[in-house]
Amino acid sequence: MPYLDVYLNHDARTAKSRPYVVDLQNDLLDDLPSTIIAPLATPDSIEHKRILRLNPDIRINDTPLVLLTQDMAAIPRFALKHPIANLSAQRENILAAIDFLFSGF
Repeated sequence: MPYLDVYLNHDARTAKSRPYVVDLQNDLLDDLPSTIIAPLATPDSIEHKRILRLNPDIRINDTPLVLLTQDMAAIPRFALKHPIANLSAQRENILAAIDFLFSGF
């Protein structure tokens, strides 16, 4: 699974407001049975004040989304089927958000 691939969110409870998830785990760890993901939310579904460094704007095609870094979770790798996009071009903002979550910088 390539790093920063985006997948459809198949969870019926959250798919409307968080239509996608992004795989944040590096390819070097592909042999692990789980991977770390974060949801990509529609901007209008966010109920709290956004912290821009923690929740960067993400675009998939022409769709504006927001990375919910604070909602990262581990899921079984087999739950991710077919990538629909890759966010490598937005890698710096994504890594900055993860770094801010864990270090505050």
